[in-house]
Amino acid sequence: MRCIFAGTPAVAAVALQAILDSPHEVVAVITRPPARTGRGRGLAPSEVSILASEMGIPVLTPTNLHDQDFEMQLRELRPDCCPVVAYGALVPPLLLDIPVHGWVNLHFSLLPAWRGAAPVQWALLAGDAVTGATTFYLAAGLDTGPIFGTVTEPIEVGDTAGGLLERLAVSGGQLLVATLDGLATGSIEAVPQRNFDISYAPKLSTGDARIRWTDPWVGVDRRIRATTPTPGPWTMLDGERIKLGPICAAGVATDRALPPGQVAVVDGAVLVGTATEPAHLDLVQPAGAKMMPAGDWLRGLRTSMPMFQ
Repeated sequence: MRCIFAGTPAVAAVALQAILDSPHEVVAVITRPPARTGRGRGLAPSEVSILASEMGIPVLTPTNLHDQDFEMQLRELRPDCCPVVAYGALVPPLLLDIPVHGWVNLHFSLLPAWRGAAPVQWALLAGDAVTGATTFYLAAGLDTGPIFGTVTEPIEVGDTAGGLLERLAVSGGQLLVATLDGLATGSIEAVPQRNFDISYAPKLSTGDARIRWTDPWVGVDRRIRATTPTPGPWTMLDGERIKLGPICAAGVATDRALPPGQVAVVDGAVLVGTATEPAHLDLVQPAGAKMMPAGDWLRGLRTSMPMFQ
C-alpha cells in the first residue's frame, strides 16, 4: 500500500523503520517542525524527519493541519493509508477521509485504558502489571476509534517510561505492519472499543514529576520511574532543584526512622525517608552538574543532614 506516515519522536521512528522494512511503500512522512533543544536552544529536526531524510523520503512539516495547501498535498499523493505514531497534533476531520483505508493510529496502551498523550507514564504511576499497544482507526474524539489489534507487554520491576516505550515501539511497530498487511488483503476488520474501563492519560507536567516524599515508598518509586526520562523526576534542596535517577528496586528495611525527605547514610547506602520504608538513592544530578552516584553527591555537600523538600 501507498502510505503517508505521521509521527515525530524516536518511538515513531522505530515504527517507521518497521514499515520501511515491509512490502508497503512510504511516499511521504508528516512530522512536527524542527524544535529548539539543548542548552544552545538550537533548532533540531524530529527523529522521524532524520530517518525519512536518510531514506530519501519527502518530509512534510506543516505548522497548520487545516491549511488548504497542505490538504491538497495529501490528496495529490493519493495515499492508501496513513499510519500515525505519536505525531503530536490532532488530525482534523477534513483530512480523515483522504486515504482509502483511513488513518491507522498506533497507541501505546490497551485501549480504552489510558487514552491520551502519556499512556505509558500513567500505567507506571498506577502500578499496572501489564500494558501494551493498540492499532485503531483514527476518528473524531480522543483515541476512541474502532480497534484492529493489540499486543501486550508485562511491566517489569524497575521499568522506566523510557525503557518500556522502547520495548513497546518494537512490538507496536510489528503490530502496525500486521495491521497494514490485513488492510491490504482485506483480512482484518476493526471492532468498536468497549464503553467501560476507560481511563485517561494527560501529558505529565514538570510539576507532576516533583517527588512527594510524604508518599509511601511505592508511590515515590512509581513517580520516579514514570517520569524518567521526561519530564524528569526532581526534588528541592536548599532552594535548588535536584534531579534524580531511578531508585533501587525495593525499599530498605532499617531500624533508623527517617522523616519524609530526610537524607542519611545507612550501611553505606544513601537513603531518603518516605511515608513508609526509606528509598535507596542511586543517581543524583545537582543543579548545573552531571548525573553522579548518590554517595559522591552526598560527600560533596557542606551539610551532613540534607533534607529534600
